[in-house]
Amino acid sequence: MADTDAGSDTDGGDATGGEGADSDPGDPDDPGDEAEHGSPSAPTGGLVVPVEPTPTLRATIAHAVEAAVDDGFSTIHLVEIASWRNGDPGADDRAASAERVLERAEAWANSDLDDLDERRPQVTVATELIGADEYLFGPDDYVRVLAAYAEEHGADAVLLDPEYTPVGNTTLLQPLEFALSNTSLTVETAPVTRPTRRERLRSDATGKRFVAMFGFSLAFYLVLGDPLYWFDWVTGVATAAIVSITLSRVSIDVEPAIPRTPMRVLRGVIYVPVLLFEIVKANVEVARVILDPRLPIDPTLNRMRVIVGSGLPLMTLANSITLTPGTLTVRARDSDLYVHSLIPSARDGLFDGSLERWTRFVYYGRASARLPTPRERDDCAILQGPDATEELPIAAGDGGTAATEEDNPSVEPHGENRADRGEAGATDE
Repeated sequence: MADTDAGSDTDGGDATGGEGADSDPGDPDDPGDEAEHGSPSAPTGGLVVPVEPTPTLRATIAHAVEAAVDDGFSTIHLVEIASWRNGDPGADDRAASAERVLERAEAWANSDLDDLDERRPQVTVATELIGADEYLFGPDDYVRVLAAYAEEHGADAVLLDPEYTPVGNTTLLQPLEFALSNTSLTVETAPVTRPTRRERLRSDATGKRFVAMFGFSLAFYLVLGDPLYWFDWVTGVATAAIVSITLSRVSIDVEPAIPRTPMRVLRGVIYVPVLLFEIVKANVEVARVILDPRLPIDPTLNRMRVIVGSGLPLMTLANSITLTPGTLTVRARDSDLYVHSLIPSARDGLFDGSLERWTRFVYYGRASARLPTPRERDDCAILQGPDATEELPIAAGDGGTAATEEDNPSVEPHGENRADRGEAGATDE
């Protein structure tokens, strides 16, 4: 608020006119200007607005301008957090698309600032694409990049679009808000009206997704049945229609397109015999261990951070791992897969990333298949047993108690292995 005796502090001037009046309405240090506009005289700090092309982006930008003027922010930072990494296939096209979104958002913000009833406030608009130099997997990674940007630019508040979904079709807003609450940033969700969501089956079942799901379901049904028998055609069409109406929106997370979708189908056909070979090979290895008592059985829970994206690609990889004997996907969390392995060779196969590379090949092509494996990226860990390299984080992440020294004697509270402590550790124990 303005100081009530601001007018008496001037040298013989009057608060409403004369020489002591606000001779320069644009002077940010003048208390009369502060009293007139009801905001801090010198705007400080910055407001960070994560940007994605959403139905509520325009309204969020308008609210950001209002908040910046009312709360005295000097800069509105419009940032887009990259869900890809520089050098990945298609990264240049995605970066160019992100820049276009940022340019449009910047134009909206400047237009709203220019359209204010009074003179344009001292608020600048900055845009930047961040996080493209590393892989970002979940809310914690997004918050870390966002907080680092805010600290670097002196921003102290974040405004979130209620429809903000930077990782595809999975809404990230609530866990993002929760993770941001652990930082020093002030977090607010823009109070804008969300678009009406039609939940009728007819609206969900129309379009390219319905056609793609219908064709896939009918083909699968006829493969299991007799494509030359008329009754299988009748029941197949009925079954495919029901599946398409109920699951086309759920199972297909992006609109089918040419040539992307046919190429994925073709690469998926190539992947089927590869997966069958991996299943047969794993069966033989597990059978050898069971039949030969001299061979080791070493059941462990392992963590593996994978680079396949979210939605259908992640589900494909998780199910492929589960279909392979000796491994079982226990949980998928962001891009971390928690996999139980029965024998050492099964665990080594996970870390060598054969199935991960084939999954990337199916969905993104040969160039993506050449990315480093989890072992090469150091994105894997053993969570149980004498060779454990990490604590078990699942219980702590769900609000429970993390794995302790009693649960896993081989791991110290900070992930230090007892074997690395030397004689002093052995003496203490």
